[in-house]
Amino acid sequence: MSITQLSASGFCLYAAHIAFASPSEAAGVMTLILGIDPGSRITGYGVVRDTGRGCVYVASGCIRTGSGELHERLQIVYRGVREVIKTYGPVTMGIEKVFMARNADSALKLGQARGAAIVAGAEEALEIAEYTATQVKQAVAGTGGANKEQVMMMVMHLLKLTQKPQIDASDALAIALCHAHTRSSLIPHGLSTARSRGGRLRL
Repeated sequence: MSITQLSASGFCLYAAHIAFASPSEAAGVMTLILGIDPGSRITGYGVVRDTGRGCVYVASGCIRTGSGELHERLQIVYRGVREVIKTYGPVTMGIEKVFMARNADSALKLGQARGAAIVAGAEEALEIAEYTATQVKQAVAGTGGANKEQVMMMVMHLLKLTQKPQIDASDALAIALCHAHTRSSLIPHGLSTARSRGGRLRL
């Protein structure tokens, strides 16, 4: 596994890369899926390739915004997500829905970071779907009550990772896996019937 640092004005992305497609897989229909775990300080991202027989790891990492003013951090999230999209070329994106935090200010900032990521995906014409934390845990770990460590272990198992990803990147990979699972169940029944205005999906 090699570590690559991608730089852009005002932020850094740290991404782990491994080889991800065998010749037999390359011959089939595959979809690159981006998962986003939004945050005003750290936004995790994970990219997987859906081969039709399962998902293969492509990349993961974190967009770290530093300690600047909120509007500056939101701009970094937006630019960072766009950089990830341009680098890996996903066609669809899953993102976690805002949870009801005890701290109203934290929930507001999380919602704003989430909005910045969604706009970045929309500007790159990605199909976007939203999932609750419970939906993600259920899809990946088989129970909506799984903790972060259990989710990470399942992510590593499903994607055959030999090293633990960063926690925010692990959550993003889990979201990508959840989205892949949901898309595979929707497509036979007509994905377009689940689509709402602006390319967003009602799930």
